[in-house]
Amino acid sequence: MNSPSTVQLKRDCAVVRIPAGTTDTLTSGTEVHITQTLGGTYTVQAPGGLFRIVAQDADALGLEVVAQPAAVVTGPVNEQLIWETLRTCFDPEIPVNIVDLGLVYDMQMSPAKSGGSRVDVKMTLTAPGCGMGPAIAGDAQVKLLNLEGVEDATVEVVWDPPWHHSMITPAGKQVLGLE
Repeated sequence: MNSPSTVQLKRDCAVVRIPAGTTDTLTSGTEVHITQTLGGTYTVQAPGGLFRIVAQDADALGLEVVAQPAAVVTGPVNEQLIWETLRTCFDPEIPVNIVDLGLVYDMQMSPAKSGGSRVDVKMTLTAPGCGMGPAIAGDAQVKLLNLEGVEDATVEVVWDPPWHHSMITPAGKQVLGLE
């Protein structure tokens, strides 16, 4: 769902303030405007700004909590599965996944000690002052760790090279209307 709607929160709800990345609580009865629902999270506008709500709190919005699939592709863990999983992660202010937005600079897969796989990702953000980096990187890490066969995953936020809109893929540019 990407069409905006306005609802009243059914219960108190933990949120992450955008773009600061700080945690807060919106109280039951607060009117919120849902601006984006991608990658299993909700971006809402409420008094005080923009906030991110995780999928597990969809009931606070009056929506059904739906278990998120671990990945779009099934089967043994491989590079394609890793990239498809990263494509389920979104910046809460931009309706383009982090891969097509050009934020993922590097992904390395290697054997882990116990026989599974280790995944190391280097990514950046659209702006160095964005406090959402830990939330976005954490979302990617959790999704990677939920893949069968991935024993360890790290997602590091880096700043070199600085992100530029020219790094957006053609698919990302199409979503943003830049082509």
